[in-house]
Amino acid sequence: MAPAQGRLSDEADGRGGAGDDSVPLAFRQAVDALRSARLRPGLEVEPTRPPQRLAPYAYALEAAVVHDDEDLADGRLVLLHDPAGHDAWHGTFRLVTLVRAELEPEMASDPLLPEVSWSWLTGALEARGLSYAEASGTVTRAGSYYFGGLAERRPATQIEIRASWTPREGRGGVPDTAAHLAAWCDLLAQIAGLPPAAVQGPGSVDAGVVSLPQRRGPQVS
Repeated sequence: MAPAQGRLSDEADGRGGAGDDSVPLAFRQAVDALRSARLRPGLEVEPTRPPQRLAPYAYALEAAVVHDDEDLADGRLVLLHDPAGHDAWHGTFRLVTLVRAELEPEMASDPLLPEVSWSWLTGALEARGLSYAEASGTVTRAGSYYFGGLAERRPATQIEIRASWTPREGRGGVPDTAAHLAAWCDLLAQIAGLPPAAVQGPGSVDAGVVSLPQRRGPQVS
């Protein structure tokens, strides 16, 4: 992955490419906003092939938090669009995400970890003043223990957040996808254990979420 300090590339091969004139204008504008978003340093982002059956139009990207050449967390964000609307979404757009990381033992044993992890997502959105609806998801904590030839490895705990939410649609029925992407990157930085940056406004480069216990570890395989 190449650091996304400016525009996202156009390499994603999926339905609903922003350059296709047959695609609804609202979706093209939403994707263009994702491609032009400026992100905080330390994040590597690139387009990836989107799912094919969740909505008539989809665009996806994947990202990793990198610090001192070490991947601390990774994730995937998918933008879905159904011009006819979707009863479960209560809108025509939906954002779907998966983020994951390996935790330090002291954090992994916290009984409030699932609730705190979910608050990282909602807090990231609210810190940027974003309106959203129908948020839902799961937080999964999984432990790995090693035996035999691998017995020298210490136990490892992985955290995984799967979530989706409906972004509020603005002018022309287009949500502020750049700001939602920035909030999602805040979530990635938080789960990676990086210190939050000060929020300077919706979509700003240096925005962050509320301070929570830090953690560093390798990327989940």
